[in-house]
Amino acid sequence: MTPASYDASDGVRTYKLFIGGEWLRSSRNLVADSVNPADGTIFARTQQAGRDEVVAAIDAAHKAFGSWGASLASEREKILLKTAEVIERRTDEIRDMLIDECGSVFNKALWEIAYVTDCLVSAAGDVRHVMGETMPVTQPGQISMSVRRPLGVVAGIAPFNSPFLLSMKKIAFALAAGNTFVLKPSEETPISGALIADLFQEAGLPAGVLNVVPGMPAEVGECLMADPRVKLVTFTGSTKTGRLLAVEAAKYLKKFTLEMGGKSPLIVLKDADIDYAVDAAAFGIFLHQGQVCMANSKIMVEAPIFDTFKERFVAKAKTVPVGHPRETTSVIGPLIRDSQVRFIDAQLEDAKGKGARIETGGRHEGRYFEPTVLTGVTPEMRIYHEESFGPVVSLIRVEDSEEALQIANDTPYGLSAAVITNDLQKAMDLSLRLESGMVHVNDCTITDEPHVPFGGVKNSGFGREGGRSSWEELTEQKWITIQLGKREFPF
Repeated sequence: MTPASYDASDGVRTYKLFIGGEWLRSSRNLVADSVNPADGTIFARTQQAGRDEVVAAIDAAHKAFGSWGASLASEREKILLKTAEVIERRTDEIRDMLIDECGSVFNKALWEIAYVTDCLVSAAGDVRHVMGETMPVTQPGQISMSVRRPLGVVAGIAPFNSPFLLSMKKIAFALAAGNTFVLKPSEETPISGALIADLFQEAGLPAGVLNVVPGMPAEVGECLMADPRVKLVTFTGSTKTGRLLAVEAAKYLKKFTLEMGGKSPLIVLKDADIDYAVDAAAFGIFLHQGQVCMANSKIMVEAPIFDTFKERFVAKAKTVPVGHPRETTSVIGPLIRDSQVRFIDAQLEDAKGKGARIETGGRHEGRYFEPTVLTGVTPEMRIYHEESFGPVVSLIRVEDSEEALQIANDTPYGLSAAVITNDLQKAMDLSLRLESGMVHVNDCTITDEPHVPFGGVKNSGFGREGGRSSWEELTEQKWITIQLGKREFPF
């Protein structure tokens, strides 16, 4: 990163805020440590924004909107594509940041970078497709049309688990639509926000179009919500925090989108290819230590194949490599914080105490949690309902697809779901009846593309991100009429 983005002392970099195209210290000079989850060491520090800095960031974004919102589609397209080129050249640097900051294993970090590059290219391609429409009229000589206009200042609050991807997904489509942006990165992963600002700055993004203000969620979030110049707040994170943001948005009549937690079900029917189903299910829960909102943490298997599936899945789980995220063979790295380890420990103790069986795993060394498989899970147990956000999965025997559907829908969440079967009739029937924003047939629950309508229902989300769905959220529709000749008025 550019030397202007940080101060260095004692061999540890302290990253600055990015406001109005400049790298700044906070007025309080308040800093927070960034801890490497793999070993608990401090690898960086970050300046913390307070109210003054958040207001300054909104000022800068509001000022920049005048020109950026009126810019040509080709100008925005060029910046997005240039940023993708910068990312490809700096892949090693970004990969190392993701490993050190959020414990991404080597290959997960590379996947995240590839997705972001694709996302920028997709957003650039959509720049020329923000279109309105003409409509029929009853008034003689009138032309009636709608146009889409950018909102203005958009604020994004990003999570820790895929900080580069989930921040950039919000930013790319917002900028493509002509909005300016204020990013509040997760307090667990603030360096990713600074890096994103540095990448856009290198690509030539005009000053003020993107601003990055890490800080405490309550302080930064309240400022973003209260300021009338912020037209939309887009959030990815826990359902608990999302509820609070929704209440605040209602107070200020502010648009918002929420992508929150999940307890995503995977249904495996008796005609499935068992080995394929095992591989899909393992990827769907053990990717990034299970710290994925879409993770299929509840797997329902029809009775005729349950025992075989369980045997093969448990054997597969025992072979999933746990290790330091810099090791290219590691699949499961460290959880983000010690409190998450304690949370999962408590879930497992509750489940065991109520009759569940741990088929494999259940142990950890520091933040490294073994792949863990439970059977005998019932609705009385916390883990039946609660998101674990770790490499923990429940296998549940069901008599038929109807029982599987009932258990799948017996949750306050509704983000992603999957069905593995060769019965097209049942696949389509279950896809339509699953209470989920996304359903994947013959796949796991973890899949995403930049151009799809990504989002959930129930306590998993509100609104959609990606492609044309983003334009619905990130633009305002305006109705315009043109009267040709003179209109006749009744008086």
